[in-house]
Amino acid sequence: MMAVFQGEDGQVRCAWCAAHPEYIRYHDEEWGYPVIDDVHLFEKICLEGFQSGLSWWTILQKRENFRAAFAGFDIHKVAAFDDADVARLVQDAGIVRHRGKIAAAINNAARAIDLTAEYGSLAAYFWSFEPSAERQEREKGGEMFVATTETSVRLSKDLKKRGWKFVGPTTCYAFMQAMGMVNDHMPTCASHAKSERARAALIRPKPV
Repeated sequence: MMAVFQGEDGQVRCAWCAAHPEYIRYHDEEWGYPVIDDVHLFEKICLEGFQSGLSWWTILQKRENFRAAFAGFDIHKVAAFDDADVARLVQDAGIVRHRGKIAAAINNAARAIDLTAEYGSLAAYFWSFEPSAERQEREKGGEMFVATTETSVRLSKDLKKRGWKFVGPTTCYAFMQAMGMVNDHMPTCASHAKSERARAALIRPKPV
């Protein structure tokens, strides 16, 4: 499997983003860069859950629709959704109309409120799982591409224990990559060094 490609602009990028210009924008501007904003974190973990079994292209195409449908991913607003909202969302062609995933997002909003009460923020909770660079390399076992790691399994188990849904180890690892908890840009990708600088400058949120 090709690890990187060179774009028309001369930039070397991770090969997975070569298929669509939207992928390139997402790769260059978001993927792998550290996030500590709770709204964005909740959005990312919800969208990774909706992506399960589908292509990320499908989710990117519908992301603005998801934001409109789920009240901008405000956890308090989403947690207040009722059966009428579920019925509305199941009929919304602008999103992924999977009843189980919709119900999971609403459930997870309530569980996110619980987490913020305990940790002070979602960011403080999620970043507490950040593996060291050495641990991350050990967990990947020398492989360039992995779907899960010991840390993603641990995060998944903890979230499920807390009542979260659609947060399996693969979904959790994709979330870890997307939110910049780990830097899985290829070493020769132009974004790898940018991600490392952003991660180095980040002040990690701490539990209250």
